[in-house]
Amino acid sequence: MAESQDWSYLLDEEGLPEDHRSGFVAVIGKPNVGKSTLMNAYLGQKVSIVSDKPQTTRRRLLGILTRPDAQVIFVDTPGIHRPRHKLGQFMVQTATRAIPDADEILFVVDVSTMPDDEDRQIAAFIAEHEHVPVILALNKMDLLPPHKVQPHTRAYLDLIRHDDWMMISATRGDNLDDLLERIVAHLPVGPRYYPEDQITDQTVRAIAAELIREQVLRFTHQEVPHAVAVLVDEFKERSADMTYIHATIIVERESQKRILLGEGGRMIKRISTAARREIEQLVGTRVYLELWVKVWKKWRKDEANLRRLGYALLKRGKS
Repeated sequence: MAESQDWSYLLDEEGLPEDHRSGFVAVIGKPNVGKSTLMNAYLGQKVSIVSDKPQTTRRRLLGILTRPDAQVIFVDTPGIHRPRHKLGQFMVQTATRAIPDADEILFVVDVSTMPDDEDRQIAAFIAEHEHVPVILALNKMDLLPPHKVQPHTRAYLDLIRHDDWMMISATRGDNLDDLLERIVAHLPVGPRYYPEDQITDQTVRAIAAELIREQVLRFTHQEVPHAVAVLVDEFKERSADMTYIHATIIVERESQKRILLGEGGRMIKRISTAARREIEQLVGTRVYLELWVKVWKKWRKDEANLRRLGYALLKRGKS
């Protein structure tokens, strides 16, 4: 992105080294391979929510890692999958649109299993963008039995044209420093695009909504997690030590609402307590959190409701 322009005046003005590297790294992979966990590990705090449920990440978001010699802007994307509704189409569109504009692609795979059709589909899409360097991150090495290391590694290395690769464990931190050096090495020379102290492009309000959804994913099962969205209706600092948040949890059916509320309201209280603790770490104050549950029938298939929730699909031919 920055290779064709002369950024020297910016480098001199900011006092950066002449070989300072920067750029956007599209973090691509199928659902539940550890993309968000990896980015959070590099940033040292939770910017993107994580769970063991597939398709946890729904939107594109930036994680900005700044160090003296480089600024790495991770573009965390939804897992690429076969969509079953308009929300799924939005997620896949969001992920695939991150690739052409990237300075580098970080293709994250689950090396504990052999490549499947989704991995091959993503590899084929990446292969269409030959000008973008590709780093292959073989994640979940801690779950890979010794006798499967060679065949699994070879299968992924043969899957796609790549400029570098590394076997890692995002949860344990294995080889993350080595992987980061390889990522930086393939970035173009360029300036800082963001202030040194900025770590994401997400607002605190938006992160709070995601932290609430994360706890819904944690405490519910089956069809409920995928049918949930969260709207923060009010976010107000009532004092130097108290933040008030009113949020609505959206579901598609009355049966899902009953599950979220729980007998005597016990489930929604568990979700609220856990989410409040996470948000307090985010905002640095005590939090008074009010949660309500509403039913929007088939909202994942309704473009008007998707727009209200910030999941608007782009029409074909529009950039």
